[in-house]
Amino acid sequence: PGHKKKRATMADVQHERGYQKQVGVNVGFSASTKKKAPGKAGTRYYKNVGLGFKTPKEAIEGNYIDKKCPFTGNVSIRGRILSGVVKSTKMNRTIIIRMDYLHFIKKYQRYEKRHSNIAAHISPAFRCKEGDKVVVGQCRPLSKTVRFNVLKVIPAGSSSGKGFVAN
Repeated sequence: PGHKKKRATMADVQHERGYQKQVGVNVGFSASTKKKAPGKAGTRYYKNVGLGFKTPKEAIEGNYIDKKCPFTGNVSIRGRILSGVVKSTKMNRTIIIRMDYLHFIKKYQRYEKRHSNIAAHISPAFRCKEGDKVVVGQCRPLSKTVRFNVLKVIPAGSSSGKGFVAN
C-alpha cells in the first residue's frame, strides 16, 4: 500500500558503450523554459506514428532509450504495412518474421504456398515471443537487413481472428 514507482536513474539506462540519450530531450540543462516537455515526468520524448496505431504505455512511461523505436526514436513509418508470425527472437531488439503467401501457377490454374522471412526492429516497449502475430511498418533502412519496425504485437493465445471454436 502506498508504493511509489522507483524513478529510473541515468545509471539504469546507460548500459551501452555510447551515451544513451533521446533526441530533443536535454537532460542536465537548466530549465530555462516554463513549458513542460511531453511525458509523465516531463523529460521523455514520444510521438504518435499515425495510421491508427496506438503508442504503447511502456513507450510513454518507460525509461528505455532506443533511437530506432518508431514511438520514441528518430524513425518514421511510411510505405508498406505487413503482418506475419514471429519466427525468431534471438537477436538484440530484432526479430525474424515469417510471411506466408500463395503464388499462382498459370499452367495448372492453382496456387502454391510460399514464404519469406523479414527482419524487423522491435522496440523494448513490446514483449513478444515466437508464435506471436505482429504488424510491421516499413521505415528507412535501420541496418543491412532491417527495413521494418514492429507497430503492434498480437499474442499467440489471444482470441482475435479465426481460431478453433469447440461447440
